[in-house]
Amino acid sequence: MHASSHVDAGVDPDAGRIANVHPPDWVQPTPAGRYNLVVLGAGTAGLVTAAGAAGVGARVALVERHWMGGDCLNVGCVPSKALLASAHAAARVREAGALGVRVGGEPRVDFAAVMERMRAIRHRISPADSAHRFRELGVDVYFGEARFADDRHVEVGGVRLPFARAVVATGARPVVPAIPGLADAGFLTNETVFELRALPERLLVLGGGPIGCELAQAFARFGARVTLVEMADRFLAREDADAASVLRAALERDGVDLRLGTSLGRVELV
Repeated sequence: MHASSHVDAGVDPDAGRIANVHPPDWVQPTPAGRYNLVVLGAGTAGLVTAAGAAGVGARVALVERHWMGGDCLNVGCVPSKALLASAHAAARVREAGALGVRVGGEPRVDFAAVMERMRAIRHRISPADSAHRFRELGVDVYFGEARFADDRHVEVGGVRLPFARAVVATGARPVVPAIPGLADAGFLTNETVFELRALPERLLVLGGGPIGCELAQAFARFGARVTLVEMADRFLAREDADAASVLRAALERDGVDLRLGTSLGRVELV
């Protein structure tokens, strides 16, 4: 691993992670002829593709406009599962009495410590997805907005990268519904919720998909008053109805206020 792709206990975890996944002093490589493969997007799919191709001897360019590691490292799998582990621990303490274990009252959740742990975990994992590591794997890493100049060239920051094959692995972004008052009231998405430093007293979650359900349960277990609104008549519309029923019972046990078959007409900050 490159010396710059390490975890220093004295470094702010967010600053340390960003230094790995989008180094502020990164120098763009000089294109060395035609690439066998250009990969657009350095999320999970893009990283695996780039590393695999370089591993069999291909000349690979990897282009990322934001953070390497994509959703999984920065705003998805890693931070959400760290958060869920803390929420699970709080729930187990509350349920301990039913198993004959006395813990001395309601557990106190230190939300700031929960979030700091999550950030430390992201920082600790970030060297695996770092620009320096992929450079050492033989991948030319470019940061910037990419566009296809033609069917054999990609442009990044005014530099043309000739290629034989290209993989587009640019991922997805959250869709913000056009609900009157939502923008004025302010809102979080799966990309910004992990920036919280204090536990909100109340939280309205729009959407009963996997992300909405797991965040609703986690914040309820931390002690927030959570309302979950879903337009359909059940959660997890793409999953088995029995699984959705089990989930509903679990959310209700954790105190989530469920509003199924409900459309939000307007949002007002009170």
